[in-house]
Order: sequence, then structure tokens, then C-alpha cells
Amino acid sequence: MTKMITTRMSREKVTKGVASFYDQDSKGWEKVLGDHIHYGFYDPNSKPSSLREIRAAQVRMIEEALRFGGLDDNSGKKPKSVVDVGCGLGGTSRFMAKKYGATCQGITLSPKQVERAQTLAKAEGLGQDKVFFQVADALEQPFADGTFDFVWSMECAEHVIDKSMFLSELVRVAAPGATIVIVTHCHRDLSPSEESLKPDEQKLLDKLSDAYYLPTWCSAAHHVKMLQSLPVEDIKVADWSKHVEPFLPGLIRSSLSWKGFKVVMRSGWKTMKRVTVIPLMNKGFKTGLIRFAIITCRKPLN
Repeated sequence: MTKMITTRMSREKVTKGVASFYDQDSKGWEKVLGDHIHYGFYDPNSKPSSLREIRAAQVRMIEEALRFGGLDDNSGKKPKSVVDVGCGLGGTSRFMAKKYGATCQGITLSPKQVERAQTLAKAEGLGQDKVFFQVADALEQPFADGTFDFVWSMECAEHVIDKSMFLSELVRVAAPGATIVIVTHCHRDLSPSEESLKPDEQKLLDKLSDAYYLPTWCSAAHHVKMLQSLPVEDIKVADWSKHVEPFLPGLIRSSLSWKGFKVVMRSGWKTMKRVTVIPLMNKGFKTGLIRFAIITCRKPLN
């Protein structure tokens, strides 16, 4: 059984909150994590002990997601036009511009992320003809239908209040034959006898939602069900929870290091408060409540 679980946040509150969240926190997280503000991909049960290992795992996450989407180095497939939905600091856009020679456009709600992403691209010799970033809402993307032959969304779906509209927009901007890759947190699948999560599970998700502006939770199965109502084919899904579980303990250890502590302190009390909530996310993974899924599909040629 699948079900959407939402908070009482309005769309306006979520939009403003996400923008403010990343405006405030991105500078600090960049100092800790580097170009990529997302999870890393690990061998299960590994224990990252350094920031270098964490950053390497973040790049590996991109590579593994591309491989799952059929764009491994042996496939010969090279996207020419990419949209990076929820681009953060633009690390993935720059990665794909260099790897494939693709033209990449990234969108985020954070003006400061856009500014920083463009600065980093320029420093790496990538002009706006190769990578371009702008403030835009993932639920109302400023692109024409069928613009991109590769649609990428890494840990963005968590922040949108209308999952169905979000998926529809990803499909809308995809060109015929385009691959769509979505990597996102989900809650566990409900059993046939369940109509909702347990009260303590919902309470934990509510705390995470309040801290990180995660207004809508649903299962991977629900994502697939929504995609099945859209003009896509070859839907694939995998649970990568075991591959990302080492990331949060490593991040906690990094935050408790002297460098991490200084970064958190300088970022302000809101960032400090959010850091204290990280163990709850870790608890969600350990109990099986929170899952980390990758979902891919393809827009038909006709």
C-alpha cells in the first residue's frame, strides 16, 4: 500500500524556507563537504574516517547513479543537454559538463547557491555557454517542453510539497528518448495491512521536516506509482540505503571535529540546531523508517 504523508506547511512557506535554508547553510557545508552537498555511496558497513573519504564517496554517488541510469563509461551514451534540478553548488553540472561535454542548466531556490555555482564554474574554465545556473522552482521549471535529453535530480524531491507535480515537470522538460534519474529519501513501504506509519515514526519525520523543510514524505513504491501514470517507460528502482548509511555517522564525526565545529559555530544558531537533528536522520535509517532510493525511467521516443 502507498500513501503520501505531508506536513502542514504551505507551498509558499516551503519555497521561502528552502531558499533561506540553503542561503544560510551552503557556505558552511561547502567548507566541510566541498562541491557536493549530498550523500556519498559506500560499501555497506564501511566507516569513513576523513573528509577526503566522504568527498570521494559523493563523487562515487554521481558515478553510480549515472551507471544505474544506463550512462556508464561502456554504454557509449553521452547526453548533450542536461538539467540539474536542485543543483546546489553546481558540482554535478560541472562534473557532467566535463565528463560528457554536455551543456548543463541548473536550478535551485537559493540565490546564494546560484552565485557560488557560477563562480566555481568560471574558476574551472566553464562559461555560461556550458553551465548556467538560475533561481527557479522545480515545480515550475522555466524551460520549454522536451528541452533536455538527460534530466537529473539529486536529493531535491525531498523539498517539494507536491511530488506528483514535481515528477510531471521532470517528464515535461525531458525530450523524447531522454533518461530521467531521481535520487531521494523516502519512508519505508507500508505493508498491505497498514494505512499509515506508526505514531512514533510520524513524529520523527515531523521533526526532520521542521528542521530541513521536507514537507512531503512518501515511499519509493508511491514514486513508481505516480510515474506509471505519466508518459514514461523502463521504470527502475533500487534501495541504496545500505550504501549511504555510513555517510551520516561520518558527517557527525566531521561536525564534531575542530574544523567542523568552527564551521557550524560561524554559520549561526539555525545551522547549529539543524546539525543536532542529524542523529534523528541516522536513527531513521537504522530503524528502517527512512530509505534512500534511486528511480530511473525513460521518456518514449514516440
